[in-house]
Amino acid sequence: MNSLCHKVLNSAERELGPLGSPELVFGAATFSYHYNTDEFLTSDIPFRTVRLALRYGINVFDTAPYYGNSEIVLGTVLKALQPEFPRTSYKLITKCGRYSPGQDGFDYSPATIRTGILRSLARLHTGYLDAVYLHDVEFVCTKVASKSTGNHATALKEDKAAYGLLEGEEGKIWGEGDQKILDAIGELRKLKQEGLIRNIGISGFPLPTLLRLALLVLHTPPYEPLDIILSYSHLCLQNATYSEFIPHFRDRAQIRNVLTASPLSMGLLTPSPPIWHPAPEPLRGAIEEANKQCAEWDGGLVNIAVGYALRRAKDVPTVVGFSKPREVHENVRVWREVQDDVEGHRRKELENKCVGIFRTAGYLDWDWATA
Repeated sequence: MNSLCHKVLNSAERELGPLGSPELVFGAATFSYHYNTDEFLTSDIPFRTVRLALRYGINVFDTAPYYGNSEIVLGTVLKALQPEFPRTSYKLITKCGRYSPGQDGFDYSPATIRTGILRSLARLHTGYLDAVYLHDVEFVCTKVASKSTGNHATALKEDKAAYGLLEGEEGKIWGEGDQKILDAIGELRKLKQEGLIRNIGISGFPLPTLLRLALLVLHTPPYEPLDIILSYSHLCLQNATYSEFIPHFRDRAQIRNVLTASPLSMGLLTPSPPIWHPAPEPLRGAIEEANKQCAEWDGGLVNIAVGYALRRAKDVPTVVGFSKPREVHENVRVWREVQDDVEGHRRKELENKCVGIFRTAGYLDWDWATA
């Protein structure tokens, strides 16, 4: 193990929240056809990537049945690594309720939730899961929102009523979709009581929807809060509105483990954003300008964006997708630079320039439409 590994493992690494997560969480959606080829998935690269991450102390893994073969690949790798890293040395988070693309890919029925969890246990070669999310809840719940795009932070203030977030309405079931959420949570609670799951929660994109559902669960018998919640692309250089919602998840919804994902906003904050990304052309133009601003910085916009996200996250674990050992090294390097404030003034100067570009374009803290 090199000196950098020792640096991460032995000094600044912190375990965050009751889950005891490190600041970097291994996003294993990369172990799927969404991001890589079958040739890659059957090579030794996933093994070497996971082993390196574990040696760095990155010992929480996020996966899902929706991510193709991710659970199978990850489970196979972890089983092979068992002599060096037994089950007690890492934590597994998966999801349930979404199994394929499109609206038909969702099934939140209690029977399917249970079947899916049992399948995940088998794929991951484990007798328990440290956490399970209902996957992409906004596609299943009843729609309650004043708008589909834009800045949704107004849901915490003047637009509370339009988003179903008024005080006194926390336990209101707005329709059939909300009941499906509650029924699925009920089955997850049973699995938790049986010892198969240790923490249950929800994941998705729109923050007001996640907060409304978290409050609904808390204010519906047996009046128990969710254990964990995850949103993505909301604590990044282009959109940091998660920082406004996090106190509400913790205090009002009483959620102990709050996680964020995708500091690069699903590849948006890179030199080549994916074609399928929902960002409109003006935002893509702003991304191109941000890349130019960061061109002379080692690691470019990607390095600046990851560093910004890690610093803003503070005590919130960040899920980062890793495909190759090089990516693990690079993200740990950024983490170390942020911790040690390496060229901190210049880094923050570039961050501010990028934020200014997004603000001028009208897309700072802007959400695209999902469900």
